[in-house]
Amino acid sequence: MYSNRVKEFVLILIFTIVAVASGIDLVDDLAHGADTEHIVKESVIVSISMFAIAWLMWGLRQQRLEIRSLKQELATATSPQAPPKKYVLEARRNLGNVITQQFSEWKLTDSEVAIGWLLLKGLSLKEIAIVRNTQEKTVRQQASAIYKKAGVSGRHVFSAWFIEDIL
Repeated sequence: MYSNRVKEFVLILIFTIVAVASGIDLVDDLAHGADTEHIVKESVIVSISMFAIAWLMWGLRQQRLEIRSLKQELATATSPQAPPKKYVLEARRNLGNVITQQFSEWKLTDSEVAIGWLLLKGLSLKEIAIVRNTQEKTVRQQASAIYKKAGVSGRHVFSAWFIEDIL
């Protein structure tokens, strides 16, 4: 995720340099009476660069909005409106302890533990990548490592491993 943002900022910078340089050249060409074909080509370059800048900036804005939305959803999901009953809190604590112990027995890394919790909370791989500010591919690889260590075939079996006998 972070590297995508850096790439987009670099592309915006490059297109800005192209647009400014071509714009200055265009003004200079107009002042010196360059032929129409050359003026049109320069105008196309400036226009394409400006469009690319706008498109990349819109994409960055959409990413920021999506990240903000996901963080708000996560905060809302983790803070219930009505306080749960004492027996629910105890059951959650016990299940949390069991999950923590099982993660330890599976020898999950710290990153795998964090991803394991987010998987159990129901976040998609894309959402986990956004929350953890990393690549979705990285999250997918870590999730696969978790499933392998747990001896399960995928996300649903992983979740079911903890709650199957409870239901």
